[in-house]
Amino acid sequence: MKYALFPGCVLEGAAAEAYTSLTKVCEKLGIEIEEIPNWTCCGASHAQGVNELAALAVNARNISIAEHMGLPILTVCNTCTLQLRTAKHRLDHDPALKEKVNGILKEAGHPYAYQGTSEITHFLWVLDEHPEVLDGKLTGELKGTKVACYYGCHILRPAPVMDHESGDYPESFERLVRRLGAEPVWFDAGRKCCGFHAQFTAERDVLTVTGQIAASADRAGANLIATPCPLCQMQLDMYAPEGREAVRSQTEMPVLHLQQLVGLALGMSKDDVGFNRHVSAREKLKIGG
Repeated sequence: MKYALFPGCVLEGAAAEAYTSLTKVCEKLGIEIEEIPNWTCCGASHAQGVNELAALAVNARNISIAEHMGLPILTVCNTCTLQLRTAKHRLDHDPALKEKVNGILKEAGHPYAYQGTSEITHFLWVLDEHPEVLDGKLTGELKGTKVACYYGCHILRPAPVMDHESGDYPESFERLVRRLGAEPVWFDAGRKCCGFHAQFTAERDVLTVTGQIAASADRAGANLIATPCPLCQMQLDMYAPEGREAVRSQTEMPVLHLQQLVGLALGMSKDDVGFNRHVSAREKLKIGG
């Protein structure tokens, strides 16, 4: 099982622990990943608001490199997944647009045309579709741990593009948590947007939601929040103090990347999965040594 990895910008910097934990987990699970050479930012759901055609061309370029590698694309960022799959969906359903974008790539000197042959998937979906990679590798470390599964928006909608499961009633994360030996818990704010993309334009509202999510998970009895999106993780972890203040809550909740949770279930330590890079509730995580 081999994938062309599109890490996205945040894994190259602010959430470097998401990258290192992914590589360690994939190695242990026998999932081979090869980073797409010379990839460029997916646009982070903002670029299309400035120049929609340029955003399509950038993502067509990224996909075309993976096509040249002969591999499907793996992402661990919900927003990157959405941007890449949106570009693929549009180009695969509009021959004229595909021709126009390929003309832009050619004019820019890019050596590969977009063909539409590489599928784009997310790490959560891979683990959901291939549970056998966990067989015989779990240590029981998560037994008794209650996990609030926070999907984030961009991995669920829109349905025609992000079509792994129901956007209203997703179950893949809960299935995975059970396979890892933990207990998923339902919490009221589990389907709320974390607000990451609006942090600087609607700060008060976003911080309120940030605080509500953690408080909701705490009321449900969760020991931690886990998410498949590094942007959600950053919002809920980095802005946790401001979120608590916004909703007048005392809740301190560890917020893990999906691959960190998997790593702990495989017997890795907190340092192995980079938990030491987290900002909030570092003393609250009771698993991983």
